Amino acid sequence: MTALLIFAATYLVLAIGRLPGFRIDRTGAAIIGASLMVATGVLTVDEAWASINYETIILLFGMMIVVANLRLSGFFTVVTAWVVEHAHRPLVLLSGIVVVSGVFSAFFVNDTMCLVMTPLVLEIAGRLRRNPLPYLLAVAMAANIGSAATITGNPQNMLIGSYSQIRYGAFALALAPVAAIGLALTIAVIALVYRGEFRGQEIFEVEHRAVRVHRGLLWKSVTASAAMIGLFLAGWPVGKVALVTGALLMITRRVKPERIYREIDWGLLAMFIGLFVVIAGVEKTPFAAELFAHASRYHLERAAPLSIFAAILSNIVSNVPAVLIFKGFISHLPDARRAWLTLAMSTTLAGNLTVLGSVANLIVIEKARREVKIPFREYVKAGAPLAVLTIAVGVWILG
Repeated sequence: MTALLIFAATYLVLAIGRLPGFRIDRTGAAIIGASLMVATGVLTVDEAWASINYETIILLFGMMIVVANLRLSGFFTVVTAWVVEHAHRPLVLLSGIVVVSGVFSAFFVNDTMCLVMTPLVLEIAGRLRRNPLPYLLAVAMAANIGSAATITGNPQNMLIGSYSQIRYGAFALALAPVAAIGLALTIAVIALVYRGEFRGQEIFEVEHRAVRVHRGLLWKSVTASAAMIGLFLAGWPVGKVALVTGALLMITRRVKPERIYREIDWGLLAMFIGLFVVIAGVEKTPFAAELFAHASRYHLERAAPLSIFAAILSNIVSNVPAVLIFKGFISHLPDARRAWLTLAMSTTLAGNLTVLGSVANLIVIEKARREVKIPFREYVKAGAPLAVLTIAVGVWILG
C-alpha cells in the first residue's frame, strides 16, 4: 500500500505538472517519490541503485553533449536558413520547415529542434509578413513525428530501445516509414486547416543573411555526429557510442566546458533516475501483475488497442512515464518486439493530440508567446486529426 500511494502521488504531479501550493515540478516529484521508496523501506538503497537503467541515462547524456556542440557551432541554424531562403512559395516554405524539423528530430532529439527553429521561423514569418501560426505548429508537430523514426529521436524511444534491445537499424527500418508518411500528412493537414495562408501562389524572396558560425566546431561536430549515426546503424551499442562521441567533442581548446554544461538538461536526467526507482518500488507489489491481467482483457497484444491505451495515457501523465508503466507487461505479450515498436510509435505520435501531449509543443509555445499566442483550441484543430491519422498509419504498418 505504501508503494502504491507513493506511486499515485508521484504520477499525479507528473500529470498536472506541479504540486498545487508548492514549488515542486515533475523532476522534483520523481526525486521525492524515489526517496520515499527508500525511506519507507519499500526498496533498499542497493535495490534503488540496481533499478536505474544506466544505458538510457548514458545515451541521453551523450546525446545532450553532441547536440550541444551542434547547436553552439550554428549547424542547425545554417541548414534551416538555407532551406528557408530557397523556398519561394508558402507551401514550399511549410514543406521545408516540416522536413528539416522532422529529419533532424529523428537523430538529434525533438526538443532540440524546437528550441532552434522556433525563433528562426518567427523571424522569417515576420520578414515575409506571413501568418506565423501554421509554421510554428509545423515545427512542433513535425518534430514529434520525425522523432518516432529512431531510438535517438526522443527520450521515450531511448527507454524502449534499452528495454527491448531492438537494434538501431531495425528500429528505424520499422518506424521510419511511419514517420515519413506522417511528415507528408503534416504538410497536408496544416495546409488544409490554414488553406487561406497557402491558397495563393505568390512568389517571395528571402534575402540572404549571414549566419554566425563557429567553423572549427561546426566541422568537428558534424563529422563526429555523422560517424556516430553510422556506428548506430552498423549495430554498435548506442549508449556507448553516444557517450564516447560526446567525450571526444569535449576535447577542445576554444569552447569553454561551462557552455556545454549549460546546454545539458540535468533536470530531465534526474527525473529519469527518480522514475526508475519509483517504478521498481511498484514492481515489488502485486499491482503490476494485476494491471497486466486487467489490460489483457482489452487484447493489448493487438496494435490498435495498445496504441489507443498508450496514446490516452501519454496525454495524461506524459510519454516517458507512460512507457515506464507499460514496461512491466510488454515482455509478457506474444510478440513483444512488435509491441515495443507499437508503444514507441503511439506514445510519440500521441504528442500531437493536444498542447500538453509533448514537451516539444510546450517549448514552441513558450518560445513564441511574446509574439504569437497559440491557444489550446487552435493547436487541437490541426494536432488532433494529425495524431489520429498518423497513429492509424502506424497501426496499419505495424499491425
